[in-house]
Amino acid sequence: MNQHIPIMEREVIQAQRADDPTVKRLIDGTVGGGGHTLALMRAGIDEALGIDLDQSAINRARERLSDFAERARLVRGSYIDMAAHAESLGWREVDAILLDLGASSLQMDEPARGFSFRFDAPLDMRFDGGSGGETAQDLVNGLGASDLANLLYRYGEERHSRRIARAIVEQRPITTTRQLAELVARVKPRRSRLSAKTHPATQVFQALRIAVNRELESVECVLPVAVNLLRPGGRLAVLSFHSLEDRIVKRTFRKLSMTVIAPPGMASIEETLAQVRPVYRKPIVPSGEEIRRNPRSRSAKLRVVEKLERA
Repeated sequence: MNQHIPIMEREVIQAQRADDPTVKRLIDGTVGGGGHTLALMRAGIDEALGIDLDQSAINRARERLSDFAERARLVRGSYIDMAAHAESLGWREVDAILLDLGASSLQMDEPARGFSFRFDAPLDMRFDGGSGGETAQDLVNGLGASDLANLLYRYGEERHSRRIARAIVEQRPITTTRQLAELVARVKPRRSRLSAKTHPATQVFQALRIAVNRELESVECVLPVAVNLLRPGGRLAVLSFHSLEDRIVKRTFRKLSMTVIAPPGMASIEETLAQVRPVYRKPIVPSGEEIRRNPRSRSAKLRVVEKLERA
């Protein structure tokens, strides 16, 4: 079986205090191949709930977690619904929650899924493949040039979004990853292509994947849900892989860690009590050794908060 390499495994175990006997229940909202869950259970977590939209990921995780089959429950679904999934097990609160955001390396390496320009495949990019939802091909061939350019700029931070969008509209229909990647490579200015450290289509593919799976909206939605589900003293750890995700996590954690008290005579100000505290002052990043072993880890950031007793 193709084994997914969990990013910052040691750091995640430490952040979640998996060897603490009071830390018993874990929710892995993006279980993927099960690597993080396996490491955490081996380190001491007693029970785990793994959630993933991708049925193939659930199947891989089930095989990988076979030694913990009775204590590791796996559910196909969205992490947005983690509270309902936990309730179905009789869990009203949990000790640790992990979110490993974005597409997994296993998804990127599966040609038919259409996530990567390294393979020629249909432009799909859905995490839950075959769900009947909108695909990347639908977006590429259905949006007007202005809307497509805005999508590429917003989700991919693509500087040449309007130029690329116009070219896509002129060349439609575009149905495969290779067609799209080659078109983007032709359209981008030569100076931009030569100075880039990644393939010219990297940001375009990122933007389409994020839009298809509504990734940023899902992250914004799930963070408060996860904090509410933690017991006091429980921890939420989030691994992000690009700046758009990390900004949302950073902003939300800052908001949830702030106490606002209205001064006398300013009752119109909404008062709030801090719900969490940051465990680390700055995000944890992979070591140089890990990046050498697993180059895909290079952009990862780990942020961790702990739920306050009074929250």
